Amino acid sequence: MAQIYDRVALIGLGLIASSMFWAMKRGGLAGEVTGFARSAETRQTARDIGLCDVVCDDILDAVRDADLVVLCVPVGVMGAVAAQIAPALKQGATVTDVGSVKRDVIDSVAPHLPEGVHFVAGHPLAGTEHSGPTSGFAELFDNRWCLLVPAEGSDPAATAQLRHLWEGMGSKVEEMDADHHDLVLAVTSHAPHLIAYTMVGVADDLRRVTDSEVIQYSAAGFRDFTRIAASDPTMWRDVFLSNKDATLEILGRFTEELFALQRAIRQGDGDHLHAYFTRTRAIRRGIIEAGQDTDAPDFGRGGKA
Repeated sequence: MAQIYDRVALIGLGLIASSMFWAMKRGGLAGEVTGFARSAETRQTARDIGLCDVVCDDILDAVRDADLVVLCVPVGVMGAVAAQIAPALKQGATVTDVGSVKRDVIDSVAPHLPEGVHFVAGHPLAGTEHSGPTSGFAELFDNRWCLLVPAEGSDPAATAQLRHLWEGMGSKVEEMDADHHDLVLAVTSHAPHLIAYTMVGVADDLRRVTDSEVIQYSAAGFRDFTRIAASDPTMWRDVFLSNKDATLEILGRFTEELFALQRAIRQGDGDHLHAYFTRTRAIRRGIIEAGQDTDAPDFGRGGKA
């Protein structure tokens, strides 16, 4: 795999940024990778484990002369970070991000970027419940989708170059409109996370079931909820506030479906329940057939994930 960018700057050094670094190194995709994190402790950890070729103590030093700048920070601070780095961005550079909301990020970031700097918003659909600089690994993006959402009027060549990078890191890449992206992710990620947080919260509130029983007798369904609910709290707070409309629309539909299932259970309508569960089971088969999960008993999530 040939080098795609001479210099890449990673702003924020958590799971996604660290995995990007190891994936770029694996494929020889970047000449030099600089990094910056707000916390001095995180910067020191990155240096200790060899994460990034250079870890900068100043965010402007990190982005200066970079051909690609990747914003790996919570979506709620993307705009502020874009404003901060704008003076040091070089002409012709590309800025991208890895946030799971796109309309709000584009609206927050694009106005701060100088003329001649390309913004191609991005979202790798990959992750684990772990966070921080030590959580990354080169294989995170292998056979996972990365969605690119070029800002209006952005340079197609900049998008094509970024696509090559993500493909080089193992991803399958698709371009998508920002509003459509946010609706799709509200269905596939955001609402399920909120439901998982809620179910774990219900277990925590139900004092007739002790904490030790919840932990000891966890069935697979609840275990999967706890894995999702262990995700980074700052990131998910920002996701829900940034993708408010789409999330609320999907939660409204979820509530209607839940009421219908409650009614079927109350009335003993087994036919309704069986038909519903048969239809939903087909979705699971589709995900496995698409290569986006495995039917192994642990869902293939042993080891790193």
